[in-house]
Amino acid sequence: MRAAVMGSPIGHSLSPYLHRAAYHAMGLDRWSYEAFECDEARLPGLLDELVPVRGQGSDDGDAWAGLSLTMPLKRAVLPLLDTVSEAALEVGGANTVVFRDGHRHGHNTDVYGIEQALAEAGVPAPRSATVLGGGATAASALAALRNLGLYSATLLVRDPARAGETMAVAERLGVALAVETFDKLDALTQVDLVVSTLPGGAGDAFADRLAGVPALFDVVYSPWPTSAAAAVRAAGGTVVGGFAMLLHQAVRQVELMTGRADVPVAAMRAAGEAELVSRSARTD
Repeated sequence: MRAAVMGSPIGHSLSPYLHRAAYHAMGLDRWSYEAFECDEARLPGLLDELVPVRGQGSDDGDAWAGLSLTMPLKRAVLPLLDTVSEAALEVGGANTVVFRDGHRHGHNTDVYGIEQALAEAGVPAPRSATVLGGGATAASALAALRNLGLYSATLLVRDPARAGETMAVAERLGVALAVETFDKLDALTQVDLVVSTLPGGAGDAFADRLAGVPALFDVVYSPWPTSAAAAVRAAGGTVVGGFAMLLHQAVRQVELMTGRADVPVAAMRAAGEAELVSRSARTD
């Protein structure tokens, strides 16, 4: 069976290390996991090239079990799917495609990954939250916050005019969303939890202004810690890194693609952490 992660850029992805570790520990020796560079324009053609799984339970080495999707494909894939899970419909993005019975089934495991990452770190359900950034991961963060019982939040973006899709997600979720620009950052970080969905390096300029927040969830996992995470941790706050989210969303992906519940979380965590250490050593 074959699986892969697709996106652009894709060379940095930890997904191959996580999924391959799971297959090895589960005894799925005929399973493989690759990484494909793919942008929105190439996605329809590449999906058509893949051979769908020939039926649930098939172990054909040439059949495709599923795909992990990263930016910029999570929203672009939706019209190319045969079915879409409720979670993926709510957030307007699928990060997982499962091939089964000749059909493409879309799922979102990012929401699950965020929830598990916060729970693992002991972060209590927040009474207030601010989300930095307005992309697909921000939408998943809003869904996770809603699932934790929070029905209002603030979104900080550079240009509110470009936050339309995330505002639509909030409306579907039943979350009252206030959209502000980053010049309001100081006033809007007096909350229980700040979720930064900004790409690596983009949040460095705000590090000192975030130092006093009780808890920060930063979706970046490399390089780690980010300047914001280091500032919050130095001030005594709780920090949750992006690796925990990546790990747990991958665990759920393995469950969906293999149809098995015995996913080896510890083995996946060890493989991912080892690769991050190796990358850090190569850049020092």
